[in-house]
Amino acid sequence: MPSTSIEMTPLSGAWAPIVRRPLEADQARAFAPMFKALGDPVRLRLLSMIASAGGGEVCVCDLTGSFNLTGPTISHHLKVLREAGLVDSDRRGTWVYYRMVPAALALLAGLLDVSAVAASV
Repeated sequence: MPSTSIEMTPLSGAWAPIVRRPLEADQARAFAPMFKALGDPVRLRLLSMIASAGGGEVCVCDLTGSFNLTGPTISHHLKVLREAGLVDSDRRGTWVYYRMVPAALALLAGLLDVSAVAASV
């Protein structure tokens, strides 16, 4: 999980969607690593592959063939996603299995929720 003080729930009282009120500086620092991790096309694609995997998880061995990148490069991208709290992993023998962290994605979705603006338009 990311090293933030933000609760990993979309209804936390510590923050509100950005259309309701501006983020405090510490809140912006807490959310920034997640957005930075998603700012790379390879990492965004990896997250989408993990999130859409049947069974809720995917082996790294099933991810690497989809990219024209080396194994260490894919591992680096997965590490960035893990450190941002967007995915979690377990090692089983020689393979690592990745799964998304639904609370992290819900947190980002809640932050970007524009329904309050859409309802008033």
